[in-house]
Amino acid sequence: MRSSPVKLRVLAAAVCVAAPLALTACSSGGKTSTSSSTGTVTVAVVSNPLITGQMVPLTASVFEKKYPGIKVKFATYTEGDLRAAIEKDVSTHSNAFNVIMIGPYETPLFAKNGWLDNLSTQFIAKDPSYDAGDLLPPIAKALSYQSGLYAVPFYGESSMLYYRKDLFTKAGLTMPAHPTWTQVQSLAAKLNQPGKVAGVCLRGLAGWGDNMASLDTVVNTFGGEWFNQQWQPQLTSPAFEKATNFYVNLIRKYGESGASNDSFNQLLTLYGQGKCAMWYDATVAATSIATTYPSIAAKTGYALAPTDVTKSSGWLWSWALGIPQGTDNQGAAWKFVSWATSKSYDQLVASKYGWAAVPPGSRTSLYNTPQYQAAAKAFAGITLSSIDSTDPDHPTVNPVPYVGVQYVDIPQFEILGVQVGQQIAGAIAGTETVSQALKNSQADAAAYTPAELSGS
Repeated sequence: MRSSPVKLRVLAAAVCVAAPLALTACSSGGKTSTSSSTGTVTVAVVSNPLITGQMVPLTASVFEKKYPGIKVKFATYTEGDLRAAIEKDVSTHSNAFNVIMIGPYETPLFAKNGWLDNLSTQFIAKDPSYDAGDLLPPIAKALSYQSGLYAVPFYGESSMLYYRKDLFTKAGLTMPAHPTWTQVQSLAAKLNQPGKVAGVCLRGLAGWGDNMASLDTVVNTFGGEWFNQQWQPQLTSPAFEKATNFYVNLIRKYGESGASNDSFNQLLTLYGQGKCAMWYDATVAATSIATTYPSIAAKTGYALAPTDVTKSSGWLWSWALGIPQGTDNQGAAWKFVSWATSKSYDQLVASKYGWAAVPPGSRTSLYNTPQYQAAAKAFAGITLSSIDSTDPDHPTVNPVPYVGVQYVDIPQFEILGVQVGQQIAGAIAGTETVSQALKNSQADAAAYTPAELSGS
């Protein structure tokens, strides 16, 4: 990591914002311990199907019966609210959460500041049954700092393109295994049925992990970058502007209506309802499509993330679990973290919901399991290939001073990414032009000096 320590920031969302599916207020009790298997464990998680539909009910029905001395309470948030609540909690050492759900952006930054337990030394070294060596190498690397794991993956993902094989057949079209964005645009134009089926569905909701996650992969493969080697903003560069115009125009011409309100969950629903001929998003969506929308899954094909001038363009992410430094009941917290990210959890999900429902992208053993290979045959291989082809250390055509495919590994990106995402959402909604949105975004990025951005 080449970033400076995360600055204290009080963001809009409070630690205990009211959220749908939140099962408790943010509180924890008991004495700090790294060995106790008792106490209350409050877990802050993102609201998506694999968590709310699997982790939460299985914790009540299985984990708490296995460990009767541990009570798990969930605080469930939308993605943006989760990030704000967690950062406020760990940066102020409020210790409202015993376990936090974070990703490759937050983990090294928080670890550098001493805000997370080193799971490798504090827990995994004493728990060989966990088998950390089984974690997929790209995912484990992304969740590490100075060779230590500071979070472990509940699931991992890259990005890929979903498409309706039946609609393609009806229109006499063929999806390449490795499409370009130009090809996607041409296909979307032919498949688009205004008011009925969008030619392609894309994220438009403002947020660095929402619309910017998808757009950043387009920027990268079009030859753009956020900053050059001297930490000078490049948001008005020809490549960045070309990619953004392409993305915005693709949505406005052939995308879903109201796209500026849509992120993963909304698009999963639209695709499951048959309202998207194509959908570019996280590989983990394949699991939810297979289990929640089986009739659509039977008609779905899968292709690698579209490219322009690069060979690959998929992002790399993981929703992972970490334990904040100094929080109470750390032994009980690790019991939960290790259970929810273990090989035995995969077996449990398979027994309850079927092998296709197992959280993907975290363990090598899953992809060597014959039952999973059979149940997830349509998407397991492309998911693994997509994850393996990512290179967060070299995400762009030109050399850059940062790490991250769909994020920039600097503390300022927590705010900057949201600011730019808001500008792009405005362009998608038609309230401003792409040119003006990028000029405003360039100004926001230029508010930080190269010294601040580089941490020097």
